[in-house]
Amino acid sequence: MEQLEGIQKQIETERARLNQMEEQYGRLDPGVIRQSRRLDELINEYLKAEISSKQLDSKS
Repeated sequence: MEQLEGIQKQIETERARLNQMEEQYGRLDPGVIRQSRRLDELINEYLKAEISSKQLDSKS
């Protein structure tokens, strides 16, 4: 669970950064797009960790 919480905090931080960058530079700025992809990667990482955690819990 600690892993999920850590990733969740990273997601919140990166989402806030994305929102700030979007306001400053606009949606089509290459840096904003990179940040959006970074956020997508973190969300995917979180979902994979969540699935793994649930699978481990169901085996116990």
